[in-house]
Amino acid sequence: MTVETKNITKLFGKQKALNNVSFQIKKGELVGFLGPNGAGKSTMMKIITGYLPFDLGEVFINNQKISSENIEIRKSIGYLPEQNPLYTDLYVKEFLEITAGFYKLKNKKQRVAEMVGLTGLGDEQHKKIRALSKGYRQRVGLAQALIHDPSVLILDEPTTGLDPNQLEEIRTLIREISKEKTVMLSSHIMQEVEAICNRVIIINKGEIVADGRIEDIKSGSVIRSQVVVAEFSSTINREQLLSIENIKNATQLGNIWEIESDNKQDIRPAIFQFAVENKLILLTLQEKQQNLENVFHQLTQR
Repeated sequence: MTVETKNITKLFGKQKALNNVSFQIKKGELVGFLGPNGAGKSTMMKIITGYLPFDLGEVFINNQKISSENIEIRKSIGYLPEQNPLYTDLYVKEFLEITAGFYKLKNKKQRVAEMVGLTGLGDEQHKKIRALSKGYRQRVGLAQALIHDPSVLILDEPTTGLDPNQLEEIRTLIREISKEKTVMLSSHIMQEVEAICNRVIIINKGEIVADGRIEDIKSGSVIRSQVVVAEFSSTINREQLLSIENIKNATQLGNIWEIESDNKQDIRPAIFQFAVENKLILLTLQEKQQNLENVFHQLTQR
């Protein structure tokens, strides 16, 4: 495994920020790490990078145990924090050369040139960082995270505050990087995660509530209810639908009803039987296709 956490628990005073968190990320995976504000995303990412100590559990990068004393393992990790701290009075190329010096790279100038090319900073490399747009500052942050050629890349909210054009540019760049790196990124933008990630981990109140391929999570395999879309030929009321076994909620949207079960059992046969018994014609009866945002809300608002 490239990244592995085992039973990580982190306390801030009496508050438990992370509770027994375990997951594995294999080489070459691009994983979205999702959760509402305060769920523990940034805390977990800081722990993985070795920046923040934890109270219980273990973290491994490339089978090496992370600890505050193990400085050597950090050479395997690239980290772009949410606030992207940069020395804005420095020129882009100058900043990257200094960063390369921190890692004592022998081919410093060559590596800086490679990162400038990879991140599209060629026209900006002789500008001061303070003169760059938010999108180009994010590119500088990615360049510094990649300059020592880490096998694992941790990106905390890498697309925050970017306009649509900048979003597409950074999205394309992350996809390209992920071909050779293991990438874990957090984001509040579900469409971004769906567009670039092949797996998501959802955390809520310090605990993992879902972990799997996006297609599997959207199929409803991790949630405890089913949503069915139904349209009847005649007018019915909500109370009639709620009288059907295993139905806990029904919402009318024009002529369409969205009907939610109280468990994962398929409620379509019961709805069909209800229509037959009441001599109703069913114009539509199908399971609603979940998107990542719907699943996220169900898992984090319980």
